[in-house]
Amino acid sequence: MNLAHSFKRLLMRTTALVAVTLATASCSWLQDLETDPTIDWPADRLYSEARSALDDSNWTTAKDYYQKLEARYPFGQYAQQGQIELIYATWKDGDAPGAVQAADRFLRSYPNHQNSDYVMFLKALATLNENDSWFSILSAEDLADRDADASKQAFDIFKELILRYPNSRFAPEARRRMHELVLAQAEHELNTAKYYYVRHAYVAAIERAQRVVKDFQNTPMRDDALELIANAYEALHLTDLANDTRRIIELNKGGEIAQPSR
Repeated sequence: MNLAHSFKRLLMRTTALVAVTLATASCSWLQDLETDPTIDWPADRLYSEARSALDDSNWTTAKDYYQKLEARYPFGQYAQQGQIELIYATWKDGDAPGAVQAADRFLRSYPNHQNSDYVMFLKALATLNENDSWFSILSAEDLADRDADASKQAFDIFKELILRYPNSRFAPEARRRMHELVLAQAEHELNTAKYYYVRHAYVAAIERAQRVVKDFQNTPMRDDALELIANAYEALHLTDLANDTRRIIELNKGGEIAQPSR
């Protein structure tokens, strides 16, 4: 009798526990549904909604949907295209480092994907965006502490894109941007030389201006760099070197490319 009574009590407790567990699970599911209405969306709807948000320039929402698509349906028919569009949404949402990481992850996973050229193009743009202030007018700060790493990295990515995919529809734009980057790097070096010059650090100014002449001979900044070198030599009372440099400037005007004295 006691055994039967004990068993009955145990059964009642177990039933009550199961009921509580089910109720808790049901409440948890309802809470998840309230906080995340996408929880039961199939892959096609997640992709469709993500693409719609992307088209509306709603980058944060698009990124959220694409991330959920990747997490829930990593091997579905929308997986690869969704990852590509996630890179774009991430970049446009202001997370340039995240976009670069996502691009690297995609290129490692799908090195021969038909849209790898586009992913490389996005990676280069995001790389530039990490240091977009580098293209602004340089202020009076210690330019010696600044470098053009982001620019150089982006240049190399554009170059790789052109070498691997010479017929890509992104190749012409990559070439144009490479040209812009060369001009930007030359401008950076020239502005750094000017920075030293106005602070009477003439030797440092000459060294930085000589980089422009050596590495960016075919840019408009070359002659400005030579003029700065001549002025710096004059400030150091090195008249012969200043005159030599001005003769080089005249030779260059005649179509020859000469180097300044060191």
